[in-house]
Amino acid sequence: MPVDAARWKVSLHGGHSREYCDHAYSSLREMLEAAVAAGYHTFGVTEHAPRVEERLLYPNEIALGWDVPKLLADFERYAKTLPALVEEFADRLVVLRGFEIEVVPAASYVSLMQDYRRRYAFEYIVGSVHYVNEISIDGSVEDFQKAIDACGGVEPLAVRYYQTVAEMVTALQPEVVAHLDLIKLHGRHFGLKETEAVRRAAEEALQAVRATGGIVEINTAGYRKGLSEPYPAPWLVQLAQQMGIGFCLGDDSHRVEQVGFGLEQARAYLLEQGVRALTVLTREGDSLSRHEVPLE
Repeated sequence: MPVDAARWKVSLHGGHSREYCDHAYSSLREMLEAAVAAGYHTFGVTEHAPRVEERLLYPNEIALGWDVPKLLADFERYAKTLPALVEEFADRLVVLRGFEIEVVPAASYVSLMQDYRRRYAFEYIVGSVHYVNEISIDGSVEDFQKAIDACGGVEPLAVRYYQTVAEMVTALQPEVVAHLDLIKLHGRHFGLKETEAVRRAAEEALQAVRATGGIVEINTAGYRKGLSEPYPAPWLVQLAQQMGIGFCLGDDSHRVEQVGFGLEQARAYLLEQGVRALTVLTREGDSLSRHEVPLE
């Protein structure tokens, strides 16, 4: 276990790598070496869960000639490769074995994600919502417009987004809830506001997080995607803090240059919001432990 790393330097979401993800650029080993260089104490590797229907393939995957059997095989290879890397890096970095869930197909994702976790004995999961009504809200602007049209406007889309977060959290009880207000990435260009209806839906999502013991991630990808803040926004941080929900950090890295990006900035962001400690997961002995770590 690393002895010199600051204990607050923990990312519980990231480490996406080119062997297993079409939109990642570095190898998993390179990502772990970068995490050591960035001074991480604990680094959670959380590859995306495979989507199991051809209609859900990304355009880039189709262009690469990938199909569902390849996605499933890559995910299995990922799950079976991780344990050896955990051991290899153990004296320099605590590497956690996780994955990032998907909420598609809507009718079966819960049982699918539960099966992945059980079958491959993952230590934890990152709960993410990238789709609303099976339409991507994290991809192209064109898809986002389709989601708006399907919901009847940007406000009802945002409400449905937070409802989907609440449903996912209640069903899967993820240890980490990722980029809670991802809807703002494209929504800001379509006039998305913090209306009473949006706030109420977001509060209900946070109530689900509190009820299931989840940790809200401060995701630094917001900084590199042109936002002036990480995910989630200050009003959500304050609301979660009032509800007694803990926070963790995640760099959502897909290449070595993103490992550790925005970490110090996110730490300052939390301190500005009055948050003085992180809720982290790390490995102690053979089991995962959860505890509070001061930010100062």
